[in-house]
Amino acid sequence: MKSELKAFGIPDLDVDKILHTALRNGGVLAELYFEKTESTRIFYEGGRVDRIMDGTDRGVGLRIIFENRSVYGYTTNLGEPSVLALAETLSAAVSSGHPAKKSDGKIEWGAARQPSKEISQYRIQKSPRNISIGDKIEIARRGESAAREALPEARQVTAVVLDTLRDNLILNSDGLVGTNSKTYLQMFVQVVGEKDGRVESAHESDGGFVGLEFFDTTTPESMGREAARRVKILLDAKPAPAGTMPVVIAAEAGGTMIHEAVGHGLEADLACNGLSVYQGKIGQTVASPLITVLDDGTMPARRGSYVFDDEGTPAQRNVLIENGVLKGYMVDKMSAMKFDMMATGNGRRESFRSKPIVRMTNTYIAPGKDDPEQILKSTSRGIYVRSMGGGQVNTVTGDFVFGVDEAYLIENGKLGSAIRGATLVGNGPKVLVAIDRVGTDLGFATGTCGKDGQGAPVTDAQPTIRIPELTVGGEVPMDTYWPKG
Repeated sequence: MKSELKAFGIPDLDVDKILHTALRNGGVLAELYFEKTESTRIFYEGGRVDRIMDGTDRGVGLRIIFENRSVYGYTTNLGEPSVLALAETLSAAVSSGHPAKKSDGKIEWGAARQPSKEISQYRIQKSPRNISIGDKIEIARRGESAAREALPEARQVTAVVLDTLRDNLILNSDGLVGTNSKTYLQMFVQVVGEKDGRVESAHESDGGFVGLEFFDTTTPESMGREAARRVKILLDAKPAPAGTMPVVIAAEAGGTMIHEAVGHGLEADLACNGLSVYQGKIGQTVASPLITVLDDGTMPARRGSYVFDDEGTPAQRNVLIENGVLKGYMVDKMSAMKFDMMATGNGRRESFRSKPIVRMTNTYIAPGKDDPEQILKSTSRGIYVRSMGGGQVNTVTGDFVFGVDEAYLIENGKLGSAIRGATLVGNGPKVLVAIDRVGTDLGFATGTCGKDGQGAPVTDAQPTIRIPELTVGGEVPMDTYWPKG
């Protein structure tokens, strides 16, 4: 434990004293979360640097858990007087029937479960922290320039490159010592175009828990060209049909739907508190037997991965739904204590300024046995979704609405005209039960998930799937493209 504190530049901090002080008025657990972050963001637009954000941040958060509740505070001053004062302040807010830790008791340090070998042995090959800001500007310039070359008439092109090195250390009154170091690299290219007075925009975003080796396979140029391609398609696209129809969602669309319409409802703080349609359904059939849903924080290079979560629990591969049967929820320590479950490595926080809450990591539908091309060929009409937009879900009912960024008509088992302005409207549990085709492929999408005012890096994924009937919101009646009779 002393060596870990030394790495944070605080070797003389009396952690035992601080944790005992935190628990002097009762409580079952006191936890210190140290964090230091280095980050750079480059915004490149109009052939020049628009702005640069570069800096470091460091602090510690303290949480006390008592009576299935918690109090939380933080400080950016890591000196012992400041952290001890924080412990005294928080302990004053605790009222618990649980006995306090003895003030002279010795914490036995070193308790921790071992992380999976797959993620603990993963190493960043080329750290973005080792190159200059000028080199990062060049990466952004390449993406912006490629987008403009692909769409010279574009009204606006913005390229953003961001990287973060986040180190943290978790110490708690049970003797747990957990360390984590995460390098995040992300690139984003947005293109805005106009035709006949109509403005359309599209973006391409990718990255992960990865270093500059990411650009060995996904270049800034390819991302810029892809965003420009999507805008071109939207400018020439026809209005989307409205009605109930078959919908095929391609693997390359990523798992936005599974993340929003299903994933949040399987987070224990919602699922066990009457805020999820999946409450009390473990062991029941909640999806088609073709559907298996996993949340896996041990996948190397994926944006939602880590060695330990922000409570010191090792990341895990959690099977949430298996062959249509609900197997479990994603669980943090608070939910584990409150509902008598095991923590699953899903306790996450945006920074030391935030308390941990249940969050997804890399959430996906497992590949099935259907040839993706045959899924399309066996669908006589409907829409084919290649890129999803944003959406929202009511976790209590499972009802969702999602925007679609890129989609096409399906006509006699083939891709037809591109369409614009489509939305998907439905109910997560009903959609899971209805899915009748699951492809052998798997496509990933990266993002930042928002919940309770906190953002967390995540990845979602799915194979090509077919939903036989789903409500599509559009601008024209269905019979505009598929006349009745």
